[in-house]
Amino acid sequence: MGGAQARHSSLHASGSPIGLATVYRALGDLASNGEADSLQSSDGEAPYRACSTTGHHHHLICRNCGLTVEIAADEVETWAKGVAAVHGFTQAAHVVDVFSLCADCSAGATTHLTGATRR
Repeated sequence: MGGAQARHSSLHASGSPIGLATVYRALGDLASNGEADSLQSSDGEAPYRACSTTGHHHHLICRNCGLTVEIAADEVETWAKGVAAVHGFTQAAHVVDVFSLCADCSAGATTHLTGATRR
């Protein structure tokens, strides 16, 4: 996962002449084709991540390390359509990303708090 500016810096450091605008266009094209999607970070950068599933899907995202897992969320689909219908809306669309801590980062946080050593 990373934003256009980070991707451009990496390309530039390796000697690539590709401009930042080209990187933004390429990432935007990947997102519109469903091969990547983007988040909005707190600093205003739009980090992109590759998706192995095309079409509508949801993610679990580790707040610490950024590990991303694609998940099915049938209950969310049902809820979104139902809540829209109750209010007279149709063709409901939504984005769901669940931010949490992955198992490794949770274990590290617990270790940090307790002073235990992780093996």
